[in-house]
Amino acid sequence: MKNKSTLFITQAAVIAALYVALTYASNALGLAYNAVQFRLSEILTILPVFTPAAIPGLAIGCIIANLSSPFGIIDIVCGSLATLLAAFTSYALRNVTIKDLPVFASLPPVLFNGLIVGLEIWYLGDKTLSLFVISALEVMAGEAVMCILIGVPFMAAVKKTKVFSKLSSV
Repeated sequence: MKNKSTLFITQAAVIAALYVALTYASNALGLAYNAVQFRLSEILTILPVFTPAAIPGLAIGCIIANLSSPFGIIDIVCGSLATLLAAFTSYALRNVTIKDLPVFASLPPVLFNGLIVGLEIWYLGDKTLSLFVISALEVMAGEAVMCILIGVPFMAAVKKTKVFSKLSSV
C-alpha cells in the first residue's frame, strides 16, 4: 500500500514538474500566453488516460506555471481550474476508445480551456460577445494542435511503450 502511495505522489510530482518546465520553455519561445497558445505542456494533458496521478500533477503544474502569466491571479485560478476539470474528464473518458486508443480523452482540454480561458479573456477585455467567441476559438485552436494533433500520437507512443503499466506494477 505504501509503495502505491509513493508511486502516485512521485508520478504527480514528475508530471507537475514537466508541465512547468514545458510551459516555461513555451513562454521562452513566445508561445505560452498569447491568444493562440501553443504550450508544449498541453501535450501532457493526455496523461490522465494512463494514471490518475496526472490529475493533481497537471493541476499543480498549471498553478505553478501560471505564476508567470501576464494575466495574474485570474489566470492562476481560472486556467488551473480548466486544467483540473479537463484532467478529471479525460480520466473519465480513458476507456472510450477508437481502435483501442482513447482519442476522446484529448478533447476535454480543448473544450475546458477554450471556454474558461475564453471567459477569462472576455472578463479582462471589453466584454462583448464577439470577444468571447473569438478568444474561445483562438484558445481552442492552439489546444487542438497540442492535444489532438500532437497529443494523440504522443498517447499512442506512450501506450506502445507500456511505461505506465510497468510503473504501476512496482
